[in-house]
Amino acid sequence: MNLLDDIERLVTCESPSTDLAAVARSADVTAAVGSALLGTPPERIVLDGRTHLRWRLGSGPRRVLLLGHHDTVWPIGSLERLPFEVRDGVLRGPGCYDMKTGLAMIFHAVASLDSPDGVTVLVTGDEEIGSPSSRGLIETEAREHRAALVTEGAADGGALKTERKGTSNYEVTLHGRAAHAGLEPERGVSATVEAAHQVLAVSKLTDLAAGTTVTPTVLAAGTTTNTVAAQGKFAVDVRVRSLTEQQRVDQVLRALEPVLDGARIEVTGGPNRPPMEPSASTGLFDLARRLGAGLGLDLAQAAVGGASDGNFTAGVGTPTLDGLGAVGGGAHAETEHVLVSELVPRTRLLTALVRNLTT
Repeated sequence: MNLLDDIERLVTCESPSTDLAAVARSADVTAAVGSALLGTPPERIVLDGRTHLRWRLGSGPRRVLLLGHHDTVWPIGSLERLPFEVRDGVLRGPGCYDMKTGLAMIFHAVASLDSPDGVTVLVTGDEEIGSPSSRGLIETEAREHRAALVTEGAADGGALKTERKGTSNYEVTLHGRAAHAGLEPERGVSATVEAAHQVLAVSKLTDLAAGTTVTPTVLAAGTTTNTVAAQGKFAVDVRVRSLTEQQRVDQVLRALEPVLDGARIEVTGGPNRPPMEPSASTGLFDLARRLGAGLGLDLAQAAVGGASDGNFTAGVGTPTLDGLGAVGGGAHAETEHVLVSELVPRTRLLTALVRNLTT
């Protein structure tokens, strides 16, 4: 089967993570594409209404986990504005880079093996919203395998991703006391003012030298313009390079104290994905570089701020290499694209890696 045709089938089935029916339809298409190439249907695993697919190939010990996701950030109807197309050597379409192309590459790479014994292909349906239902499944699978290969899109210039920041997400709620802003504001406790204090305190947790960013994002407080706000809240996005930093930020956020008398703070959320530290990828990157040289590829490595399900596999101690999918860019943006000339060489690299790790 043709790789471009399979990518088109996957991309033209829209699959926003939050639309369970769309994710189920995408699982059907993904299962059909994968089954045609792998010669066997997947196991369908539905967790919290989200459809995940697993192919366990052969009967031998589990050796290599190939990991991807079929959900995207793009809402239904995006294809009308951003249709699938291939023009001047560039493939476009919502979700093509992140990461429908990577799925097609997995299926074609495994199909070209003489024997895929010991290979597991796991395709999840909720990665873009933090993998709430599939995390346990991913971690369980990873523990049974010698290595995990993740076909998220490559970093800039086609570099493989050997380090990913861990992520944490919090919501800080400020509880105050309402009062009329004109008649008796002194009787109120302003959640808006408390939010201002806490936003500044939280932002100071950033440590750029350590690779840690702590970013207050969405902010809301109050109900009317003439009322002292009784409640407010803001979201916090945390990115870290090490588990130590993730734990430091978590401890400080949970210990926040109000500045205003009578105010109260509630912190919910916490770490979502552990960091994928460089040690998880060293051996696999060295292998990929040697194999790539034999295929005419000069591979580089990169550390990136975004997280993936590779953070989970690395977090349970399974050697992990990420960024093995499409070469292109524009993830989550209207500039999303894939370089067609890189598809075959990178699929051959993936095949070579799996073959080496299963023999």
